[in-house]
Amino acid sequence: MFFKTKKTEKIEQDNTSQKDLALITQMNHELATSLDLNETLQKSLEVIIKRINAQAANIFLIDEKKQVFQCIASKYQAYLEEYEIPLTQGVMGKAVLQKKCIRVGDVRKDIREIAEFYFDLDNKTNFTTYSVLCAPLIAANECIGVLHCLNKKTANKLFEEGDRKLLETLSTPAALAIRNARMAKELVDKNRMQKEIEIVGEIQKTLLSQNKDHLFPIAGINIPAKIVSGDFYNFSDLGEGKYGFGVADVSGKGIKSSLLMAKASSLYRCLSKTIFSASELLNLLNKEICETAARGMFVTMLLGVYDSNKKELLMANAGHEPPLIYSKDGKFSNYTEAGPPLGIMPKIKYKETTIPFSESSMYVFTDGITEIKEPNGEMLGADGFQNYIKKYQSKPNNERLKIIIEDIVKSGKIQKDDLTIVVVDGK
Repeated sequence: MFFKTKKTEKIEQDNTSQKDLALITQMNHELATSLDLNETLQKSLEVIIKRINAQAANIFLIDEKKQVFQCIASKYQAYLEEYEIPLTQGVMGKAVLQKKCIRVGDVRKDIREIAEFYFDLDNKTNFTTYSVLCAPLIAANECIGVLHCLNKKTANKLFEEGDRKLLETLSTPAALAIRNARMAKELVDKNRMQKEIEIVGEIQKTLLSQNKDHLFPIAGINIPAKIVSGDFYNFSDLGEGKYGFGVADVSGKGIKSSLLMAKASSLYRCLSKTIFSASELLNLLNKEICETAARGMFVTMLLGVYDSNKKELLMANAGHEPPLIYSKDGKFSNYTEAGPPLGIMPKIKYKETTIPFSESSMYVFTDGITEIKEPNGEMLGADGFQNYIKKYQSKPNNERLKIIIEDIVKSGKIQKDDLTIVVVDGK
């Protein structure tokens, strides 16, 4: 019979340590080069199962919002992805709480709550748990989940203390790799979302009317505060000397607002070609927006028709900023008649007003213009905007608005909202 000497045992231990060190080095290299989360998880489990000699293994990540463990990778144990496990339950909860690798030598001899946890999980997954190793996945001092090994492939199926120490060591490169892969995925998702937002911004630009030559009586400009805008304007030649126009501002910011803006703009473009009554058009738009807009969202809109033959403006206002009318004698006046914004009261009936309009200019704008601020916090206001109108009134309308916006922005004012202006010049 062969007996091992102490020297032989030490040589075997040194060889094992060297193999484990080589394995950890290999894991660090392979996992560090993998930025695909699923690939990283599968590689981690394959390496760990082989070295620990486990029957099954899985990785649970923490969902901070739900405060649960979610299984995102599993080897040789089925159905786990169907369950969410509260952070306080089982050996996984204890591993996270204590921030150390825990060994349950024999589930059937362990404390009641641990045994009951695994008996319940086994019933759901058609698996029989005898022994457990559970290591917290800690990266940058943050516990992101657990690495869970079940049943050693030996006669008694029980893990030993050496297995616990080994898994504790192997969990470190696995945690770093998972964190890196998650960060890479988040970056890819962020870049994809950014591209999609840019596409939305480009689509929005196509919904705005394009300025024509200086003889056309209406011109507009829109400068979004971000990539997408919650403002829109539209104008068109209705024939027989009539010109339709509309300016709107959607509440809030972001994708939700831009989608509502796109809807309102599309509806207006479609309906305004056949409906020349400003009040009737607002009534139809309001009904549609009330039915479909998310709670708390609304649209302010001013629309109208300029009749160059009759020298008059037909207008209706749904909660929008009062437009400024600049007459040939250098004086300003307001059109103040207004109903509530679209999307608030479904049964409201909007009123329309006809006013004389000759040798004057009407400026319809969103509150981003008057609320733009000086570095000291003072807002431009209607009076400040009037100064820019006076300064550049002699310019053709398709150049005038661009120059006004450039001057406002270059003067050091801080833009926090979309800037939109439409001007109607009455001859």
